This record gives sequence, structure tokens and C-alpha cells, in this order.
Amino acid sequence: MCGIAGIAGKFERTQALNDVGAMIRSVARRGPDGEGIEVWDEAVLGHRRLAIFDLSELGRQPMMSPDRSVGIVFNGAIYNFRELRAELQSRGYKFISQTDTEVLIHGYDAWGIDQLVARIQGMFAFALWDARQRKLSL
Repeated sequence: MCGIAGIAGKFERTQALNDVGAMIRSVARRGPDGEGIEVWDEAVLGHRRLAIFDLSELGRQPMMSPDRSVGIVFNGAIYNFRELRAELQSRGYKFISQTDTEVLIHGYDAWGIDQLVARIQGMFAFALWDARQRKLSL
């Protein structure tokens, strides 16, 4: 079970990095397969990884959109991610991993947050930062 953490809003960058680093260290037991932190002007997302669908580094989180404007930290499993992936691929989306997380990134781009959440089936929690809209979806 992965660990997710973050801060959004106005913050001092070094302090926010330190705080999110402390948060993900406190949940290290939840994710022995890796950790990551990504920073934008108004958000910091952190992740401790328990690899399930794609054990490679391609499944590293926070996972970023190709232009790095959207990032996500995710815990859980999307049961229908293979079907959603096929639909997104038919629309021209390219995937680099075999993770359900990447489906969330491309699904958000294709359908927006409301339709994405309506389409996914599973048990999950995620934080998705959209730097273009300056919006955090939890």
C-alpha cells in the first residue's frame, strides 16, 4: 500500500520540500519500492511506492504528464485500467509504463476529473495537481 503526501498553496519552497520529505519518510513502511517528490510553484507532491502492476522505474511516482504540467500520486488499484488504457490508446495517447497510474494522467487529460472519476473502478486514493489550472484534485 503506497503512501502519498503533499502541500498546495503558497509556501516557502525549501520548507515545503523538507515537510513533504518528512511526511513520506513517516510512511516509508507503506512503500519499500521507491520514493519521489515533485515541486511546482504552488504544490509539492510526495510518494512512497509499493510496485504492483509495473515493477520498473517507469512506474515511478509522482507520475507526470508529458509536458510536466500535471502530476499525480496514487495509492490503490484501478481494476479496469486495461480497458481504459485501450480506449485512450485508440485516441492517440502514448504510454511508457504498464501502470494504472498512467491511465489516470492521460484519462484526466482526455476526460477531465469528473469523467475520469466516473469511469474508474477500484480502490484508490490520489492527489492530482494541474499546474495550468492551479488546481489540486483529491
